[in-house]
Amino acid sequence: MTAKPVNTDVRLRHGRVSLALSFSVQGVAFALLVTRIPAIQVRYGISDALLPVFLAAVPILAGVGSVLTEKIVARVRPRVVLRWAQPLVLLALLGVAAGDQVWQLAASLGAFGLSVGALDASMNMLGVRLQRAYGRSIMLGFHATYSLGGIAGASLAWAGAHWDLSLLVSYLPVVVVLLPAALLGSRWYTDADVRAGAGGDTKSDIRIPGEPATTTPGKSIAFKALLPLCLVMTFAYIGDSTVSNWSAKYLQDVLGSSDEVATVPYNAYMVTTLLGRAAGDFGVRRFGPVAVVRFGSVFAAAGFAVVALAPGAWVGILGFTMLGFGLCVLVPQCFAAAGRMFPEASDAAVARLNIFNYVGFLIGSPLVGALGDVWSYRGAMLVPMAMILVTLVYARSFADGTARYGGGHDRSRTADVG
Repeated sequence: MTAKPVNTDVRLRHGRVSLALSFSVQGVAFALLVTRIPAIQVRYGISDALLPVFLAAVPILAGVGSVLTEKIVARVRPRVVLRWAQPLVLLALLGVAAGDQVWQLAASLGAFGLSVGALDASMNMLGVRLQRAYGRSIMLGFHATYSLGGIAGASLAWAGAHWDLSLLVSYLPVVVVLLPAALLGSRWYTDADVRAGAGGDTKSDIRIPGEPATTTPGKSIAFKALLPLCLVMTFAYIGDSTVSNWSAKYLQDVLGSSDEVATVPYNAYMVTTLLGRAAGDFGVRRFGPVAVVRFGSVFAAAGFAVVALAPGAWVGILGFTMLGFGLCVLVPQCFAAAGRMFPEASDAAVARLNIFNYVGFLIGSPLVGALGDVWSYRGAMLVPMAMILVTLVYARSFADGTARYGGGHDRSRTADVG
């Protein structure tokens, strides 16, 4: 009996939309957790001394989850991991809101960290595969939907805090809506691969049972080749965590702003991150990833310089706004470059690279705080600036296999889907 032909174009479009939904749901969930940390601390009676331990445990366990995902996808498809990791993240978020004992919080945050690591890794694995199937840059678009979800989650968290709602009342309606939406969307996740046809042509197709995958389990990855991307990923998240953890304090303590104005820079940063990622794929297609990474690095470094030298609050806000436009392109391009660099082991490359997401998150906030205490907060802003500028040294690492994307021409003969 002859198998029915796969409608590749439709499957890819559905896979793209469903994956974008997954990114946005994750943005909402993560924002709801991190923006309500003060309320979580009060609910469980956690001291200021103990709070950093809980906060550090989440990215550490997420790194463990990413490592485990690399092992799991050698046996099952990444879309299977993603299908079940996302509900676990949402249920763990609900567990944070529902408990009243410290051990319950520890268990919920542990589950959240492990499942977030699996979720981040598997989402980006599928994103890399879809970009390869499309033959053009689409990764920034996925991360744009994450930023959009983050804005929505932060807004919901603000509403909960404004109306003095309990964590459970704030989180439960969100989980009730997002959990079935994520499960429904997971029906259309696609393990998309590109296979070379006769005569060297490249064609997009969908991985179906019994067919070999383009990404090969057990294929060796030279860490030396991946290291530049790992460093860029770390630097990008050090910059990101600096904004999320220190922008409000910097405006108040250093630039003398009011409480209300101090909330503006992070919101501005999130909005410009969304706008930059929404337009970023067009920039990659037109100018190539190397040029986009260089531009983002220089613009982000300039943003840190403006923040460090700002004479007042509104100039500081301008600097943090510039950071959103600059930093937003780096992380998606790291994942895309890892997929191009190791096309036969892209899943493993993405999982290993994803660990440095959490390394940067762990380093960034304590680094700026320590430098601010022993030196000055203005001077502390120059350190992530210098790290971002180091990215320029590694920009050529983003050039592997970019003939298809660079120079304003899509030289791939892959069909342009959707």
